[in-house]
Amino acid sequence: MDVPRSIRYYYLRIRRLRGSPQQLAMGIAVGVFVGCLPIIPFQTAVAVGLAMCLGCSKLTAALGTWISNPLDWYFLYYYSYRIGAGIIGLPEHKALFAELLTSVQHGHSFFQLAEKILGMGGLVAFAFVLGGVLIGLALSPFGYLIFLVLFKRFQRERYGTKAYSVVQR
Repeated sequence: MDVPRSIRYYYLRIRRLRGSPQQLAMGIAVGVFVGCLPIIPFQTAVAVGLAMCLGCSKLTAALGTWISNPLDWYFLYYYSYRIGAGIIGLPEHKALFAELLTSVQHGHSFFQLAEKILGMGGLVAFAFVLGGVLIGLALSPFGYLIFLVLFKRFQRERYGTKAYSVVQR
């Protein structure tokens, strides 16, 4: 597999997405928000459903959920719990995260991980969700603004300046 070629291919596909820059960037923001929620196997479906309700790009919403990927989900969920637990006054559960990390290393499914979290009690699960919502609310505006600028630039380059202003009307 030629990695640089694949990266270029997907970069060009993103540049050629159809829709207004606002719709495309809003899709990213929706995806980033949902990607911060502790619902890994359902993130894409929820993001696409929200994008349909909000009238923004379903494809970019699905792409935005990749903010939580196999490289960073542990840190994202760790801080989601810490923030949520801090707000509702729960003690820190270092043992929970050690157990979750061990489960991930052993290849346990999301449902087995969720069972462990729910086994700790409903407040622990609520802390994960509350922290995820707050992190999502903090990160999604940045995703929107950054990608709004990028999608505007892509369309300006694609259509030219005069044609771009006609496309925006």
